[in-house]
Amino acid sequence: MVHFDMGSNTAAKTTREAVDAARMAEVVRFTARTLVTERPVPFGALIVNTKTGKPLQRAVNAVAKENDPSSHAEVRTVRLACRKLKSASLRGYTMYSTCEPCAMCMANLLWSGIDRVVFGATIADANRHCRQIHISASEVAKRSDMQCDVVGPVERDLAYTLFTHPNMLRVFKMWGKGTQAKRGLAVPTSTSKRGDA
Repeated sequence: MVHFDMGSNTAAKTTREAVDAARMAEVVRFTARTLVTERPVPFGALIVNTKTGKPLQRAVNAVAKENDPSSHAEVRTVRLACRKLKSASLRGYTMYSTCEPCAMCMANLLWSGIDRVVFGATIADANRHCRQIHISASEVAKRSDMQCDVVGPVERDLAYTLFTHPNMLRVFKMWGKGTQAKRGLAVPTSTSKRGDA
């Protein structure tokens, strides 16, 4: 059956936009907790049930902590969520990420079958501070035969505050000088693409 009631669509869209904004604020607050630690990171992710909004899993970037260049927030959150569900599928779930997923993370999300990905800051925003792969999340999704709605930026200015916090700016500066590797905090130039912390 086809419905042509544009009024309810507009209301649903407005409601979804409000929910997306609230969820983004939630994951930004969660990620901001790292800004007062020894290893601050601007990258955090949250997975929720698409229909109910019930949170399933959240995580932050742990590239340096785990000595694993694939330990981006989105990949870690997918890994932890799938373990929790005892399933490789995240159909029926939505991810909120403080930053647009890189190509690696977006591919991982597509393989998981997740319904939606909602991001805050953009790849271009992140690239002001650290190296990036310059392929948008929506481009990765378009080149796939897997379905996933990519929405963003949502609450971009709020998410970008994670990148401009004084402690984060200090760490970005260290990455640029290569001093983090010397101190064992990150691998700044050869392996990490996003948010070494």
